Amino acid sequence: MRKIFMLIILVSTLTFSQENESVQVVGDSLTGKTINGENIREVIGNVVITQGDVVITCRKAIQYITKNEFELIGNVVATQDTLVIETEKAYYFGNTKIAQSDTLIYLREPSFDLKANKGKYFYNDELAQFFGDVVLNDSAFQLTSQELYYFKTEERINAKTNVQVMDSTSIIFADSIRHFRNEKLSFAFGNVRVDNFENNVLIYGDSLVNDNLQKYSKVTGSPLFIQIDTSNTGKLDTLMITGKILESYTDSTKKFIATDNVKIIRDDFSSVNDKSIFYNAEERIETYKLTDESPRPIIWSGENQLVGDSVFIYLKEQNLDWIDVRGSSLIISKKENFDWRYDQMSGNRIKMFFNDSTISKTEVYENVLSIYYMFEDGEPSGLIKSSSENAKILFEDGQVVDVRLYKSVMSEYHPENLVDGKEREFTLPQFIVYENRPSKDELKKLIRK
Repeated sequence: MRKIFMLIILVSTLTFSQENESVQVVGDSLTGKTINGENIREVIGNVVITQGDVVITCRKAIQYITKNEFELIGNVVATQDTLVIETEKAYYFGNTKIAQSDTLIYLREPSFDLKANKGKYFYNDELAQFFGDVVLNDSAFQLTSQELYYFKTEERINAKTNVQVMDSTSIIFADSIRHFRNEKLSFAFGNVRVDNFENNVLIYGDSLVNDNLQKYSKVTGSPLFIQIDTSNTGKLDTLMITGKILESYTDSTKKFIATDNVKIIRDDFSSVNDKSIFYNAEERIETYKLTDESPRPIIWSGENQLVGDSVFIYLKEQNLDWIDVRGSSLIISKKENFDWRYDQMSGNRIKMFFNDSTISKTEVYENVLSIYYMFEDGEPSGLIKSSSENAKILFEDGQVVDVRLYKSVMSEYHPENLVDGKEREFTLPQFIVYENRPSKDELKKLIRK
């Protein structure tokens, strides 16, 4: 038998004691009844439910007295300190101080607001969970995902599934992100992609660390950096960089560092090395080997191959200006239309100068050794082997027009009949043709969909 009792008053106030905190309910009217042995009260109009520092208002509340639970209906607003949750329907569990909504829900804090298709808030733990089309608007960025956890005490946000974070200059895509709001520190994981539309930069990787306070970011897990630019001729000029670690400093140094198994490609320029540092403001690139046993940096420019213990590349308005190769330096240039004819020069230091990215002059210092193939009227005519203290080579349209040797000069000519078919016998001690020149197709495999 269902026992029904009804009480209608203009203002109803009920207080229910719990283990730690009582729940106070206020409304314009209250109706009580018992269904299947369970006492239920309906509070209608200007409902206010208070439990400790949690205050909930709504148009109607159905209270399940034994379970100490409330069904909240109509313009539900739950407040705790500065945190406000709004929704049209919700459920409040008084024993555990948990609010839950399976309809569109909003969370508002002084510095951000959030909406989602449904959510849950644990007042004792100050933890929020949101699911479905989550959109968080912070003062500095907007984050979207399908799942989000907000840890209020730590000011930490964990977002999962199709995560996007957009600010005024870039968008970060990832499978998941952890963001510490106070520290302005973020960690992104899985299929990471950064689109920086301010600098036309794309970055791919398996994980990303972004420290806004330190103005530092790091990408690992087969990272790839792509920058699309326009050359002086109007042609699209794409820079691609990969390595085991890519790091960026946006502080006053404005430098970019690629470390371990570094590969660089830009137009017909490419390199493999242990470590490259790009100084954006100074338009300078430095490449090194990390240990004495490490392979030396290799630079390819057109048909030229350079090797040295360290290589410094200087740009001018983003075009190649000059290259400084230091320590056991070697440059070789393949002769066009010949399978195995290379001009070769080695020394302790080589400087190469360019006009409009075309080589115009090379200077070689200390212990210079060289081999140059000769041509007359376009036909091969032997080679010259020489040694000197220093050397200078002048180019026109990328072709050698003058070779000058200085101090302790020795030179010998080898006629064509002694050279043809025996080219492999005419190489300098350091001569190696490296076959590991990176290609764009190779680096494009690192692009995540």
